[in-house]
Amino acid sequence: MNFSSKLLQNAVEEFGRLPGVGKKTALRLVLHLLKQQDAEVARFTSSLNLLKEKIQYCKECYNISDEEVCEICLSVKRDKSTICVVEDTRDVMAIENTNQYQGVYHVLGGLISPMDGIGPSDLKIEGLIQRLRQGAVKEVILALSATMEGDTTIFYLYRKLKEFDVQVSTIARGIAFGGELEYVDEITLGRSILTRVPYERNVG
Repeated sequence: MNFSSKLLQNAVEEFGRLPGVGKKTALRLVLHLLKQQDAEVARFTSSLNLLKEKIQYCKECYNISDEEVCEICLSVKRDKSTICVVEDTRDVMAIENTNQYQGVYHVLGGLISPMDGIGPSDLKIEGLIQRLRQGAVKEVILALSATMEGDTTIFYLYRKLKEFDVQVSTIARGIAFGGELEYVDEITLGRSILTRVPYERNVG
């Protein structure tokens, strides 16, 4: 792709680093910004700067938050005895959109993937163990994607959680193998949460 401006090329290359954004899409985005008023572009860049400067991770569940503790963990309406373990914030948003879950969450920040050099110590597993040691949790729902990495992580967590007096369940597999939670429709995901099953049934 030939550019008439080095500044334009640099901007396109930066946008092209974003997940799912190709060079042509990046070019459309940059050209769109060039057509906007200075105030609108300043508002756009300011929101990104504030995001990086001010965003926090909840000290309870590790979800992205504006405050030290997120709104879900602070809510008196949530069932603190049930923890739904997910890969990242996108999965929290997907489950919340179903309006079928009233417990709290624990965000791992990834999945175990030896091929990518990601082991248990790279995830927020110890934080989950600390929450269970407080003794108030009755059920842990392992709501991870139906992928090889997701299943590996579920099996590892199940072995770690066996020492606690908690029910360990997984979401029902109305989700095809290889499916990412964030792309599952809300009805299917909601039903998968409601019809969750004890994990030990899946262990030979």
